[in-house]
Amino acid sequence: MLLFGLADCNNFYCSCERVFHPDLVGKPVVVLSNNDGCVIARSEESKRLGIKMGDPFYQVKDRLEQNGVAVFSSNYNLYGDMSRRVHTMLGRYTPKVDIYSIDEAFIDLSDMGSSEEIAAYGKRIVREVTKGTGIPISLGVAPTKTLAKMGSKFAKKYPGYEGCCLIDTEEKREKALRLFPIEDVWGIGRRTVDKLNQSGVHTAWDLTQMPEQWVKRMLTITGVRTWKELRGESCISIEELPHKLTICTSRSFPNQGLSALADMEEAIANFAARCSAKLRNEGTVCQAISIFAYTNRFRTDVPAHYIHQTFLPPVPTSDLNELVRYAVNMLRLAWTADGVYHYKKAGVLVWNIVKASPIQGNLFDTMDREKQARLSQAIDEINRKNGHNTLRMAVQGYSKRWHLKCEYISKQYTTNLNDIIRLNLKK
Repeated sequence: MLLFGLADCNNFYCSCERVFHPDLVGKPVVVLSNNDGCVIARSEESKRLGIKMGDPFYQVKDRLEQNGVAVFSSNYNLYGDMSRRVHTMLGRYTPKVDIYSIDEAFIDLSDMGSSEEIAAYGKRIVREVTKGTGIPISLGVAPTKTLAKMGSKFAKKYPGYEGCCLIDTEEKREKALRLFPIEDVWGIGRRTVDKLNQSGVHTAWDLTQMPEQWVKRMLTITGVRTWKELRGESCISIEELPHKLTICTSRSFPNQGLSALADMEEAIANFAARCSAKLRNEGTVCQAISIFAYTNRFRTDVPAHYIHQTFLPPVPTSDLNELVRYAVNMLRLAWTADGVYHYKKAGVLVWNIVKASPIQGNLFDTMDREKQARLSQAIDEINRKNGHNTLRMAVQGYSKRWHLKCEYISKQYTTNLNDIIRLNLKK
């Protein structure tokens, strides 16, 4: 029998912090967004205190302190490495692991025995991965990926499942669909929920009872695939999911912002490098790249300025050297003079993204693209093994002036030798 499992890490960012702060298990924890702006992750204890996703930190800071909530700045190096560990360990239990996001992965559990055996095996996966990585996970198992994702939410919500919810019969499927709100269904966008509610569709079950043509008219062909998946027909492949059409990496700068070209060059170069890595991870290339930077829009006592430049590469690319060069050159062309403006935010946007193969070449292209692809692959492997930005372009530099404000950041315990845990053994 065809069965998919969706392994979902519970409160992933908070769980990563707890691995290295076991004293926080059972206590409220929150993780903040870039520049410590707002709450982006909450432990169950924090949710019960009424802390909401997206709450501005400055508005809830006093309440967090009063309730003894542990606060952490985002530590993406740590989270990325812990994600890799979870996904690697999942590979021990199945012949195929499809990574869907930093805290989710689909696994193949087809033809692994009876319902009882699969349920027991799923609970074993949950138990051993949680113990082996320190990250608690929930597992949903079903004949389709959409139902498996639904099952993972039930496994997370109801302790009686022991971390694994199996939906493998019509009776279980119908019960799950009737209990599942339509707004929580994978593939249903927020903009369409109101329309569906107005048509009497409030649960996943309600949607499955609608005619296919009605679903296609309301939700397009993508919605029809979700409708079929909810009815038990597998028709969504990870490889077929649409890739991003744009990728943006941007940051707000602390204090007054940046006013020197050298500092802004480093920031823009690093943003372009990050976009380049994301493109390669998705097997895509971009046909356009833009940079932007602007001063503080809320201050009228300082000169205001806005930079926006776009370049269309002669050949669609994800190459690190090319994208960094294009981005930095655009910045230099648009720069006025050091100290004139203080830019509060900047970023790099790559767009018109297409699959890396096939692409339209250029008769006058002088770059050895096969050689550059091998070089990029080698750089990615070295950085994956030795830590983010171990190898970088010289222009990316090491300045801290443009880095994020992160007053509450934890150490990079697993990727930085300087942050490795030290034990004080008493004699």
